[in-house]
Amino acid sequence: MNTNNRRHFLKTTAVGAAAVSALPIERFALGASPGDTVKVALIGCGGRGSGAANQALSTGDSVRLVAVADIHEDRLTGSLANLQGRHKEKVTVAKDAQFFGFDAYKKAIALADLVILATPPGFRPMQFEEAVRQGKHVFMEKPVCVDAPGFRKVMAAAQEAKKKNLKVGVGLQRHHQAGYIETMKRIHSGAIGDVVAMRAYWNGNTPWVNKREDLEKRFGRKLTEMEYQLRNWYYFVWLCGDHICEQHIHNLDVINWVKSPEPGKYSHPVRARGNGGCETRKGKDYGEIFDHHVVEFEYADGSVCFSQCRHQLGCWNDVSEQAIGTKGTANLGGYTIRGANAWRFQGKGQDPYQQEHDDLFDAIRNDKPYNEAEQGAISSMTSVLGRMATYSGKDITWDDAVKSNIDTMVKDIDKVTFAEALNLAPQSKPGTDGLYRLSIPGVSNVI
Repeated sequence: MNTNNRRHFLKTTAVGAAAVSALPIERFALGASPGDTVKVALIGCGGRGSGAANQALSTGDSVRLVAVADIHEDRLTGSLANLQGRHKEKVTVAKDAQFFGFDAYKKAIALADLVILATPPGFRPMQFEEAVRQGKHVFMEKPVCVDAPGFRKVMAAAQEAKKKNLKVGVGLQRHHQAGYIETMKRIHSGAIGDVVAMRAYWNGNTPWVNKREDLEKRFGRKLTEMEYQLRNWYYFVWLCGDHICEQHIHNLDVINWVKSPEPGKYSHPVRARGNGGCETRKGKDYGEIFDHHVVEFEYADGSVCFSQCRHQLGCWNDVSEQAIGTKGTANLGGYTIRGANAWRFQGKGQDPYQQEHDDLFDAIRNDKPYNEAEQGAISSMTSVLGRMATYSGKDITWDDAVKSNIDTMVKDIDKVTFAEALNLAPQSKPGTDGLYRLSIPGVSNVI
């Protein structure tokens, strides 16, 4: 299309939310020329969402934040104030473009050209699906799903995004990190020979926790179970996926990358087996997730990745990935190769969190092929497969895992009023003792 038609398209995408929800949308996204203003909507105004919006607004002068959406008003107003302080001229969010509720994402998406999806991960599949339906470019944080039904939904939407020429970025920033990129090039060119084994760790400490008592004191009332879980989302599978999904996905994604030498084709394990549990992090405010997972992932060529992730205080910590080949070894995060082709990365490179947005905006403005959704979905499902193995104690194949019909999302959460949604019951509920039931290896069903 010519410039006039493209600018007409950018204007007509900002339709009213009612019209968007009433009509099926088959609009195809176009590239924006360097001088065109790209309108951004932020869905999920927590720390990572605010950070992603800051990076999007830092990609150039012709970008504006025009809409925001969240279920928590305090999160939204705090994020907006922070972004206005950093980018005064680029934040043009009118009062009627600030949306609250579980369906707020649909209204914010309608006003934008590019959508940032940064809510708790459990909401990602339905929000990505809607953004693609409305014909919008997307940046979505990892993981992009927390269960198999969500994985299938994201994979289907990823194909639709390709058909519509939508640009999709996923927050697995190591793919935009110069040291990782150069190290991976050497692995794929044979610097360490055939890769026969790999290691991936995210062993660290417990992240934030929002205790029910503190929240209720802050708000001066009892919270519904839904309200509490949304405020303390890290500790519930339907929202977070467990820390093997929320954090360790970064390392597992790197391992999948090691096993994917051909651009555009993404490898994944064919099976997983492991163990895990909750040994030290116990209490009413730690939900249903484990504090440690140890998984052995097997790939189609017989190579194996030994994976650990842990949230336990007072232990040795390590966040890293390594590959062992027939001619040497590679420390991916250390950007080094040992063996016959010893090498160390000497470059610097930009902050990868900023680089991933620069690359996405470059693709939008210059109409370059750019879709990380499938890669992000496969790595997200790899972490789900690992959780299935540790929760069940079983040997789980990839094929069985992706066919699972266990859907953790609260049904129709975005199809009722906000007040009604806050009274819906999540599948996980505390017992009479206030504790949540954890999966039991050897007993729990994950398929």
